Amino acid sequence: MCTMATFHIWTIGCQMNKADSRMVSEELMKLGYTPVDRAQDADLVVLNTCVVRQSAEDRVVGYLSSLKPLKMRRRDARLVVMGCLAGDDNITSLRRHFPYVDAWLKPSDVQGVLDLVGRDGLQTAGVSKTSEVFRPEPVCPTDRQTTPVSVFVPVMHGCHRLCTYCIVRLRRGRERSRPIGEVTCEVKQLVTRGAREVTLLGQNVDSYGGDLPGKPTLADLLHAVQKVEGLWRIRFLTSHPGDVRPHLIEAVAELPKVCEHFELPVQSGDDEVLRRMGRGYTAAQYRALVDRIRVRIPGVSLATDVIVGFPGETETQFENTLRMLEDLRFDVVHVAAYSERPGTPAARLRDDVSPGEKERRRKALEALQEGIAAEINRRLVGQTLEVLVEEKQKGRWRGRTRTNKLTFFEDGANWRGKLASVRLAWAGPWSLIGEVLPQTPSNHTGTENTENR
Repeated sequence: MCTMATFHIWTIGCQMNKADSRMVSEELMKLGYTPVDRAQDADLVVLNTCVVRQSAEDRVVGYLSSLKPLKMRRRDARLVVMGCLAGDDNITSLRRHFPYVDAWLKPSDVQGVLDLVGRDGLQTAGVSKTSEVFRPEPVCPTDRQTTPVSVFVPVMHGCHRLCTYCIVRLRRGRERSRPIGEVTCEVKQLVTRGAREVTLLGQNVDSYGGDLPGKPTLADLLHAVQKVEGLWRIRFLTSHPGDVRPHLIEAVAELPKVCEHFELPVQSGDDEVLRRMGRGYTAAQYRALVDRIRVRIPGVSLATDVIVGFPGETETQFENTLRMLEDLRFDVVHVAAYSERPGTPAARLRDDVSPGEKERRRKALEALQEGIAAEINRRLVGQTLEVLVEEKQKGRWRGRTRTNKLTFFEDGANWRGKLASVRLAWAGPWSLIGEVLPQTPSNHTGTENTENR
């Protein structure tokens, strides 16, 4: 095939989408395709989509619509849409509204993109493909610089939980876990290409392995990945509070490469709202879980997600969430206003919280969290933390601490892919700034100093 063929990938949404886009890119480059920055310059355009909220879906539809003139002008170009936009419930409508799309693929259908292009060039397309292929075998590009220092590695797809507001299960299906050997093989290859940190991904990563022979757990997977030589750090997300088991907490506490950080969405601090959301735990049970984690792993950082304005949420119920955030003092809180998703059980409930009230509640939680995060981070000023440096950004090196704190520093040396000891001089709610100390080791995997909360 012609090695001058080009491709462009546009990605929106979760870390799983980012991982899928990386896999598509690597496979296309293996076939000789060259990435380009603009869709207008590409022979193949791939949109990896998200519809978890209406705002995300609106962005996808807007961008997809903007590509119609390109397709009319260049009929030889191919346009592929993958991800969560297309489902069994809306594929007919999508084909009618966007007839210029050459293929509609399910989430993570990397092989579907390869089937479209073929190994002898872009095939004549026109039939939408919705077969469910897990992923191709790991690839090994020769250019180490194309592999990020920190890489997302999907370890499972789908979700068995029945959260009433969530469209993910409708689009991604039930859980399918990758065998431990397959995951560790991919991690080893990523490390040989320059990766130093991996984040193990799942929509509900704590339930990893329940569908595999022998039912290995996420803790078992962490122990296996821990043994990969040359790998310095391991993260995992996203956790469901109902599936975090003691052996997982123990693995995070004991394994030196596993970072002291949990992404633990609470969604609401009110029991009645949690019940209507189908979350499967109470506020008290969530608080108890946080206490267990913090007792066993001193200095652990916690991030959470919150939805405000869920159908029927009263002011009192919202205040219960506000108090929970005040009490538990998370490092990071992602706040979103409820967005009705067609086909979900919550869509049958009356969306009775006005857009203005949703926005007021969202801003109130964000203002509260900004103050909490600023106070937590200020306690780190003067401390020396271990930072894994990922890239240079606007003249400063950018990396993260073990507890996932975004950190910047300036230095003339090449720090990409190295561990730096950074003495913090400034801290804001969202990031830290410091100065790198001389003679820092590049392969240390110890635990950083963290504040007591």
